Amino acid sequence: MNISIIIPLLNEEESLTELHDWIVRVMQSNHFLYEILFIDDGSTDSSWDIITNLGKTNPNVKGIRFLKNFGKSQALHAGFKAAQGDVVITMDADLQDNPEEIPELYQMIANEGFDLISGWKKKRYDSIISKNLPSKLFNWAARKTSGVRLHDFNCGLKAYKKEVIKTIEVSGEMHRYIPVLAKSAGFHKIDEKIVQHQARKYGKTKFGMDRFINGFLDLITIWFVSKFGKRPMHLFGALGVLMFTIGFGFALYLGIDKVFINPFGRLITERPQFYISLIAMVIGTQLFLAGFLGEIMVRSRNNETRYNITEEINLTEK
Repeated sequence: MNISIIIPLLNEEESLTELHDWIVRVMQSNHFLYEILFIDDGSTDSSWDIITNLGKTNPNVKGIRFLKNFGKSQALHAGFKAAQGDVVITMDADLQDNPEEIPELYQMIANEGFDLISGWKKKRYDSIISKNLPSKLFNWAARKTSGVRLHDFNCGLKAYKKEVIKTIEVSGEMHRYIPVLAKSAGFHKIDEKIVQHQARKYGKTKFGMDRFINGFLDLITIWFVSKFGKRPMHLFGALGVLMFTIGFGFALYLGIDKVFINPFGRLITERPQFYISLIAMVIGTQLFLAGFLGEIMVRSRNNETRYNITEEINLTEK
């Protein structure tokens, strides 16, 4: 199979049929063998009924329905797990991503040897204040922190080599940082392509300031996980030893001063260095224990259920 198209969605009943027909036209005109994976992330409208009908008329349409809304990252994880195509394309269901971009994205992965191509919506039709400016600030911070030189981390339109999506682990709210996860996993042929962005035709955006704030918090998380996720003792242990050494140094100074230099001076407990020493050693011990417990958790972590699937369409066990 040439292409798997993964479309996570939440309450997009107005756009699904139009998006499906558009994708099918592109696939047929380019003679691709394809599958379309709709991942219904707990929609409360008629989205799943529409996907079910599309699956009856087009066997290339496959669907996964979540019991409730678990988030875009979990939807992508389910789609990545089920995808069978040599090249995997992700796109949003709101018709703001143009399916006409798919053939060129496919060629860049299949023929030019890239591991991942991320769309760049250079010209956007979103609100400047509520979306464009926060997005630019977010992308600047992501570039500086991650070292991945992309202009638009949050673009839903991306193309992946199959090995990438079968290797990386997307969890929490990390879908914004899939290129960073791919780089951390050893895939370095990552680039971007300017894609056409279209104004929203139906419904309303799911973007809010909470997602913007969460994006920066996730950026800190992905930085930590990429550097110390498998060796937390290297960070917490080092900081703990440093703090404990500082505290012990103050304690040693106070002891020497009291015994040999100024035995009749102020009580040790009346000197600020005593409390600096005490606090530093306590914090150092706690940091060291945090690193130690982190190492135990990394080595004994069990896979947890991150979403519950209630129905599937046209999917078979591999």
